[in-house]
Amino acid sequence: MLANKLISDVITPVQSTDKGQKVLNSMDVYRVSHLPVVKGNNYLGLVSDKLIYDLNLLNEPVEKEAAKFNSTHVHEDQHIFEVAALMYKLKLSVITVVSAGHDYLGAITLYDLARRFARFFSLQEVGGVIVLEVNENDYSLAHISQIVENNDTKILSSFMDRIPGTQTLDIILKLDKEDLSPVIQTFMRYDYNVKGVYLDHSMLSDLYLDRYDQFMKFMNI
Repeated sequence: MLANKLISDVITPVQSTDKGQKVLNSMDVYRVSHLPVVKGNNYLGLVSDKLIYDLNLLNEPVEKEAAKFNSTHVHEDQHIFEVAALMYKLKLSVITVVSAGHDYLGAITLYDLARRFARFFSLQEVGGVIVLEVNENDYSLAHISQIVENNDTKILSSFMDRIPGTQTLDIILKLDKEDLSPVIQTFMRYDYNVKGVYLDHSMLSDLYLDRYDQFMKFMNI
């Protein structure tokens, strides 16, 4: 999935002549704290609500402080993982997509990313989730996959969460079966630590909400 496929169909850019208060009103509508600023079709940078308040731009055109805009952007052919890593690292609610000629193409919001990752994680598919706790040196996705598939089950999605300050990993597996007993028993037979099992849809939603920040950290490693 590339950046040009993630562009929001809602976000519109700020014109350089727009006053700060108008920009803040737009941020409230879109529920974001950053918006791209353009002059014509040329991307000038991101303006934040903090910048508007700090520089007292409520009644001034935002271009007055254009030199202090955040120039962060991605190109249309960058991968979703690169987009996610950059947004997480810089704590951005919106990131701009530009062409090779630096023309403004659109913006991506955190909501757009979350929606796409939800599809990657197969949240809408029937099944359950197993969380394994493993030592980094013992981690083998090939062995984990073999255990799952030998129990006539398939991995719909998986990701890894490194526990800070340790050599321990949480491996989160979304599987295509709701009865995970045979898979769990096999993991235990091979001395895997089954840290959690989630079968109910509400529990799955809670799990993914809880793990979203950790996943974004993984994207940033």
